[in-house]
Amino acid sequence: MNNSALSLNNLSVSYGSTRVVHEVSFDVAQGESFALVGESGSGKSTILKAISGLAPDWTGNLSVFGAARGHAPDIAFAETCQMVFQDPYGSLHPRKTVDSCLAEPLAIHGIGGRDKRVKEMLDAVGLDQRFRFRFPHQLSGGQRQRVAIARALMLEPRLLLLDEPTSALDVSVQAEILNLLKKLRRDQGLTYLLVTHNLPVVSFLCDRLAVMRHGRIVEIADVESLKTGRLADAYSQELFAASGGALQPA
Repeated sequence: MNNSALSLNNLSVSYGSTRVVHEVSFDVAQGESFALVGESGSGKSTILKAISGLAPDWTGNLSVFGAARGHAPDIAFAETCQMVFQDPYGSLHPRKTVDSCLAEPLAIHGIGGRDKRVKEMLDAVGLDQRFRFRFPHQLSGGQRQRVAIARALMLEPRLLLLDEPTSALDVSVQAEILNLLKKLRRDQGLTYLLVTHNLPVVSFLCDRLAVMRHGRIVEIADVESLKTGRLADAYSQELFAASGGALQPA
């Protein structure tokens, strides 16, 4: 795919002597929202960790916007791709204010205009400026996740890795965060790689999905096939039935 934001070819990932992802291949087009779905332990989050550098024991080929991704830390990569984690409280430093959390990536990369950028990102994620000097424990779960999303966007990346970004939140707050992610993708031309077990979330936010089982992809389908239940693989059909279908979240 010559306009791909992300390309994986025969990616395998191991933890010690145990291989948990087996020769996975797929492409994500620029501007696309692509989901990895499957039961716990299927290797979904491990793929995100390999891409981001948190699981360095991998083989195969991995490229982001045409640039090969190596195993060593890469500052240029961090300016292109960022990750939003499942637990918004665990991913924010408890002793740093929102302002410090958001400004830190700019300081690390030697980028100026801190004050302007922090204000812009708070506005972009729907947080009033009064939240700027609060600590994580002074925020609700949804507000913390908005801060985590804002932090991921501080360096203006084009690709976001989303690891179960709403699963730790109340149902009503989940809908708010999903609507925010949809708006940000539209407004900023972002590409998403989403990990989730929630098929209604995929139906709402994504264009295509890959179904994983035991560290392998068993099927890649478009979201229309998901919405109508026309999935080809037997395991994919089991997931669809177990989820109660793929109705979009309220």
